[in-house]
Amino acid sequence: MNSNKIMRQFALVLLVGAATQAVAAPASAANLQTLERMLEAQGQSQLQVQRQLDQMSADLDNIRGKVERNSYDIKQMKERQRQLYNDVDQLSRQPVKAAPAAKETANTPTEAYSKNMGENDAYQNAVNLILKKKDYQGATQAFQSFLTSYPDSVYKPNASYWLGQLYFAQNDLSQAAKNFGVVASIKDSSKRADALLKLGVIAERGNDTVKAMSYYTQVVKGYPNSTSAKQAQSALTNLSKH
Repeated sequence: MNSNKIMRQFALVLLVGAATQAVAAPASAANLQTLERMLEAQGQSQLQVQRQLDQMSADLDNIRGKVERNSYDIKQMKERQRQLYNDVDQLSRQPVKAAPAAKETANTPTEAYSKNMGENDAYQNAVNLILKKKDYQGATQAFQSFLTSYPDSVYKPNASYWLGQLYFAQNDLSQAAKNFGVVASIKDSSKRADALLKLGVIAERGNDTVKAMSYYTQVVKGYPNSTSAKQAQSALTNLSKH
């Protein structure tokens, strides 16, 4: 009797164990699938993050390139502005002279002045817009108006020269060349050497090496002891290396 009871209990234990394994098996498969889905999702997330990092890196490279180009442009603008300030400083040490008496006129025929006070005032006003007010746009318009009103003025070489400098500083090389060309055509102008030098620089920037060397050579031969000639010779040396 006790033996039968023990056998029934043993059989019950086996049935319970089998049932437990049957229930546990599907549960383990479900957990494995869940884990696989989690790993797959994690992989997709990592891939997306990596793509975002790659895009950020590309954007940074693009920004870095733009910053470098902007830095170069700013450097060029500062250099042109510095050159303009230097030229303006030279002009400030050469004030417009009042008209001398008739006797003095005979002794100094090449001195630039005008007996027309309106002409003197108009020119001085344009100069003051540079020296005193630092109004370069206003000075550009004033010099243009001056040359229109007084096309044969004794101040024409200087007015054209400073118009050229103003346009050069604004990187308007076409207008700068036009005005420097006017100065270069006036043989006795004190600004002619520098005007020829600037025409050479403009031609060089336009990749017209032949024309640039021609202008530089004119400066070296025509004004051998000038500062402009030294700069022109240096430019010629650099061009000959290419």
